[in-house]
Amino acid sequence: VQLVESGGGLVQPGGSLRLSCAASGIMFSAYDMGWYRQAPGKQRELVARITREGTTNYADSVKGRFTISRANAKNTVYLQMNSLKPEDTAVYFCNGDRTRYGSYWGQGTQVTVSS
Repeated sequence: VQLVESGGGLVQPGGSLRLSCAASGIMFSAYDMGWYRQAPGKQRELVARITREGTTNYADSVKGRFTISRANAKNTVYLQMNSLKPEDTAVYFCNGDRTRYGSYWGQGTQVTVSS
C-alpha cells in the first residue's frame, strides 16, 4: 500500500495550493480519505475528511478556505487550499481508512506560508 502526497511548497499569505494524494494497493473507492497536518511542536490534527460516499467535514480553522475532493477513477484525493495563512504552515499527511481493513498514511508534504 502506498499513499504519495504532492503539491506542497512555499506560498505567500493569501495564496493557494492544491495537494494531491495518489493511492495504490488499496480499493480506493472503499476507503474514507483524510488530510491531516502537523506543525512543529504540535499534535497531528484533522484538516478535512471525505467518506467513501462523498460526505465531507472540515476543521473549523479551514472551513470556507479548504476543499477536499476525490477522484475514484484516479485513486486520488485532493485538498484545495485557498486564502492560506501563516498558521497553515505544517507537514500535511494523507490518510486512508477502512474499517477492518486498516489505516494507511503517506509520508507527508511540507506547506509553508510565509512572505
